[in-house]
Amino acid sequence: MLECLKKELSYRTSRSSGPGGQHVNKTESRVELLWQPSSSVCLNESQKIQVLKRLQSRITEEGFLLMRCETYRSQHQNREEVTKRFLSLLQASLVPPKPRRASSPTRGSIEKRISDKKIRGRTKRSRMKPPDEA
Repeated sequence: MLECLKKELSYRTSRSSGPGGQHVNKTESRVELLWQPSSSVCLNESQKIQVLKRLQSRITEEGFLLMRCETYRSQHQNREEVTKRFLSLLQASLVPPKPRRASSPTRGSIEKRISDKKIRGRTKRSRMKPPDEA
């Protein structure tokens, strides 16, 4: 599956920002990874839905997942790094969520809730005006 995914990736390069002197001004070391999950042939439909749902904040309006790396001075190192980050992100998004098991409140928490309610009720009762005695 990993080799199949690597074939679907496309890369763009551009000049990196930050310090570095003349090297920064003449080399395209920043690497941007582009991947469109909806048109992937490596994932089945349920996996596509899960990835789109989990990574929706990272996916552009056109439907592309965009990741970039400009950590290293070398374009090749940045390409390896962004690919490695993409694969780990994708694997994490494909892990099925744990089902929630319902739990019952502990005896202590129930008692604390009831005692807090009683204290609150007493406070409110003390603020009331006494009934008019006619």
